[in-house]
Amino acid sequence: MAQENGYTLRIITPQRVFYEGQVDMVEFHTTEGEIGVLPGHIPLTVIIQPGILRIYEGDDRKEAALHAGFAEILQDRLTILAEIIEWPQEIDRERAEAAKERAQERLRSHTEETDLARAQTALARAVARVHVLK
Repeated sequence: MAQENGYTLRIITPQRVFYEGQVDMVEFHTTEGEIGVLPGHIPLTVIIQPGILRIYEGDDRKEAALHAGFAEILQDRLTILAEIIEWPQEIDRERAEAAKERAQERLRSHTEETDLARAQTALARAVARVHVLK
């Protein structure tokens, strides 16, 4: 049964419990597109794509750069198993900007040896990092 005052969000990485608490809504990118999870959502398991994770707690909104993983959505909880996720204060701006430029250049001047999927993923990760810093 869904809770009236939101639901439980738990984000776990191999190194730590990144976040655990009650939320009203969470938005993130999946292989099928962007998803918004509200209390009572239909049960679903999804693969995460690099992008921005938005956590809504009442009038408060938090953002983090979410890079890869899986999410299990149930009516009363959302569990994200993240490969990498970073709060804005954990991101080095210069490194993020440099990674974005490298990925853009790799895509612009690609050769037959260029792994386009890897370059596109690197760009998506860098864009997510840069975006949460703004």
